[in-house]
Amino acid sequence: MAPRTLSAVVIGVVFLGLVGLLLYGVLVSDRADREALPSPLIGKPAPEFELPILHQPGKLFSSADLRGQPYLLNVWGSWCPGCRVEHPVITRFAETKRVRVVGYNWKDEHADAMRWLEQFGNPYWLVLVDYEGRKAIDWGIYGAPETFLVDAQGIVRWKHVGPVDDTVIAESLGPALDRLGVAP
Repeated sequence: MAPRTLSAVVIGVVFLGLVGLLLYGVLVSDRADREALPSPLIGKPAPEFELPILHQPGKLFSSADLRGQPYLLNVWGSWCPGCRVEHPVITRFAETKRVRVVGYNWKDEHADAMRWLEQFGNPYWLVLVDYEGRKAIDWGIYGAPETFLVDAQGIVRWKHVGPVDDTVIAESLGPALDRLGVAP
């Protein structure tokens, strides 16, 4: 086969491969969970931690202190635009007292976090702080907001990346709580 013919065949095969990949992408783009990011933590123990409490900076609180009841861990920061969007939703959800809502203030300045909660309200049962983001690595946190549901035994049962809205609560978090036997 002549070099030009071989080049044309290779280019044609590469082109058809790219078209095939694009077609596949279009076909799967209508999946409802196409933006869902799987978490390797689902079904596994939540990472162990010991972090300061925002309102009591000298006091540490550990993952062991949270066992015995399920909790929702909501990762937020005063610098996070999506956190501002979801905050009223998290506040309404926390007011139901269906499950403890624990704030996880991530990579924030203490004064900024306090000011943010004073301005928008504090829906959290407790606010933990991870100023440098070291424990967030264990959770697989790479952005805010992110939200985790952890059962009474400390097993991660659900994760949501991005702002929680009423639809997420109704269609995803609510059913996850139902599976844990947490009454509405």
